[in-house]
Order: sequence, then C-alpha cells, then structure tokens
Amino acid sequence: MSLPPPRRADHDIDPVFVKRHSPRAFTGEAVPEAELMRMIEAARWSPSAYNSQPWRFLYALRGDAHWETFLGLLVPGNQKWVSGTGAILFLVSNGLMKVGDELKPSYSHSFDAGTASLAFQLQAIHQGWHAHGMVGFDHVRAPEILRLPENHRIEAAFAVGRKTPETELTEEQRPRETPNGRRPITDFTIAGPFPPAAD
Repeated sequence: MSLPPPRRADHDIDPVFVKRHSPRAFTGEAVPEAELMRMIEAARWSPSAYNSQPWRFLYALRGDAHWETFLGLLVPGNQKWVSGTGAILFLVSNGLMKVGDELKPSYSHSFDAGTASLAFQLQAIHQGWHAHGMVGFDHVRAPEILRLPENHRIEAAFAVGRKTPETELTEEQRPRETPNGRRPITDFTIAGPFPPAAD
C-alpha cells in the first residue's frame, strides 16, 4: 500500500503549517475538556483590534448534554463524519467592541476571530489532535438554538478529534483523506497595488 507523499512548502516555514489539514476520518476518541481548554487558551492570545478579543467558543464534548444539539445543527453530510469526532465547537464573533467607555462597531471582528481560529487549530495539531472547520450548519436555526446575543455572528463550526491513521483508512476513505495542496504564492501576492483594470 502506497501512502500519499507529504505536502511540501515552497519556502522554509515551520512544519506545523503544512501538517495542519482538515481530515474527515476520526477514531471516535473523546476529547478531554482539559485538552480542549489548552487549544482555546492558545486562541486567547491572538491579536485583535483594540484588544477587543471578539471571539466566543461554544463547545460540546462527545457524549455530554450538548453533543446531540450541536451535532444536529450541522448539515447531514457533515453530521456523518463529525459523529466520529470528540468535540464540536461554534466560533462566534462579537460585532461590537469597547473603545474607551463607548461600544462601537468592530470593522475586524470576523478577521480577529479568524486569527483565533488558526491559533486554536495549530495548538490542536501540537497536542496530537486535528480541528476541521466548516460552514455547513443550519444558518437559520443555529443562532436561535445557540441563543446568540444581538450583534454576534457565527463564523464557523469546528469538529475536533484524533484522526484515523493513514494505514487504517479504508479504500473508500483514502482518496478524500489525502491532504490537498495550495496555490502558488504568485497567484495571490502582488508587489504594489492591483494592476490596472483592462479596458
């Protein structure tokens, strides 16, 4: 049996960035709450505008009182594989921030929550877990079920678990569990402004 070749970066970076990917085959192992808190602790130290820290992590651990509710908010295709993970989270951002004594709209609340998201995911890798982010959830029901306060937005859902080792994947699982590549830097990096629009 041949395993897929490892992904390779074009520039010298820390291997954790290449190691991070979004598997769908998980072992079913529960995520201990202390392990999950370490991942969220990493997210806590992310940068944000005015240090507003707009991210909110709502979580359910496998088998707890919230698990079925959180799982039921995902689209059926995601429910199928998320059922094998050990924690489900919804990442929410607060659209208001405190500047001095005033509450003002935050231009960057989604962006700031995104920085926390990456810190969370990389810490998961460091601890031997994987986090798979998704927007495949019920966008109508989720805010009501999760009792979202005004000015808050669900940015994404995450499933965290121990990924199935490559040697234990079934023939059906193997093709979709191969980590994908990335576009070259030249596709999205420009020296200076965008080129002039064509006439």
